[in-house]
Amino acid sequence: MTQITGLGGEAADPDRALVVRRTVALALLFVVGTINFVDRQLLSVLVEPIRAELDFSDTQFGLLTGLAFAIFYAIMGVPVAMIADRWNRVKLIGIACVIWSGFTAACGLANSFWQLALMRFGVGAGEAGGTAPSLSVIADYYPPSRRPLAIGIFTLNGPFGVFVGAAFGGWAASTIGWRNAFILIGAVGIVIAPILIWLVREPARGQMDGNRPVDVALPFRQTLAIFWQRPSLRLLMVGSGLSAFVSYGMLNWIPAFLIRTQGMPLSALATWFAPAAGITFGIGILGGGWLVSRRAQASPRAYGSMPALAAIVIVPTLAAALLADSWELSLALMLVPMAACTVYVAPALALVQNLTPPRSRATAAAVLMLMFNIIGLGLGPLFVGVISDGLKPMHGDASLRWALMALIPFAAAAGVAQFLMTRHLDKDFAE
Repeated sequence: MTQITGLGGEAADPDRALVVRRTVALALLFVVGTINFVDRQLLSVLVEPIRAELDFSDTQFGLLTGLAFAIFYAIMGVPVAMIADRWNRVKLIGIACVIWSGFTAACGLANSFWQLALMRFGVGAGEAGGTAPSLSVIADYYPPSRRPLAIGIFTLNGPFGVFVGAAFGGWAASTIGWRNAFILIGAVGIVIAPILIWLVREPARGQMDGNRPVDVALPFRQTLAIFWQRPSLRLLMVGSGLSAFVSYGMLNWIPAFLIRTQGMPLSALATWFAPAAGITFGIGILGGGWLVSRRAQASPRAYGSMPALAAIVIVPTLAAALLADSWELSLALMLVPMAACTVYVAPALALVQNLTPPRSRATAAAVLMLMFNIIGLGLGPLFVGVISDGLKPMHGDASLRWALMALIPFAAAAGVAQFLMTRHLDKDFAE
């Protein structure tokens, strides 16, 4: 058994078998998480050909890419996470992958807004069994000081999924069609799920937490009370919710903005936007996790200061990108805000794992992800779509520019909340 120290929870000379097991686990959880994000991103990338065939408004598409998915994701997130704190997490993730992949494939059969919305409900319900249980598994394979970086590597599935989804979606739109794109991606997830269950071993809970006792799973109300009792977690909910509002609003609408408002050819989406988005989102997520892992060794305030700085950077850089007069310049300027908008992800998820008991971590992650998904994924894209429809009579295709500009005040508010959080981190970590 791996030897554990009491202070930092670091493993002293972990045995080779543990290193292999956790590397395999992290790699396969990354693959499953990537499929999760490809399923989400594909709808945003294929917005224009789907709109042309099924005649959607921007508000309806904001509902499909945001609220329709997020409501069922959030509704199922907490009960599924509570199951994960009491049952085999790896099997639960595999089963969830089969469910969301099946509904993704079914999106290719939809013939109306409501049919597609129903399929997205199913995708959201299935994907609720992905991220929170995965974070709990990773926390039991890596010690506290390494979790921001390990979780940063895992959450690279987001930008990598954006890259794959954008590249595949751009290719699919011009070759196999949007319907076959959904069917093909759904089939991939159904194949990967049993491989995960076969190769990844369920880790012992709390094995990396030193002298912290392995507790029993807490009732939901007690897990929720942890967020109320710790000021840093309260402010984390606010700051992360606002950051997610901005990042999902950007992520779901930048492809449509570049194509519709700036005149980017659809073929250029795969050539230029896909790698740009994948690389910048990856830099933001992995860079955020790496920076906080290093800086938090000196002070836990890094969990708030690094995301706060990134949020403030978004304010001028997003405005400059939206006001550019060509898609090439707009995309080039968009690189900075696209990187900065994801810096908060890994520190936020790692902070929750480090400040909650081992057998409540999946539920605690699901509570945080309620903010990510209801406020961020659910309302961010919808907000941009509603503003765009409202401004369309006055601004035409340029309405998306001003709708995305409306996200800037929320980025500033997120930075303020995350900066205020730094005042409480020393005390909450000490406790």
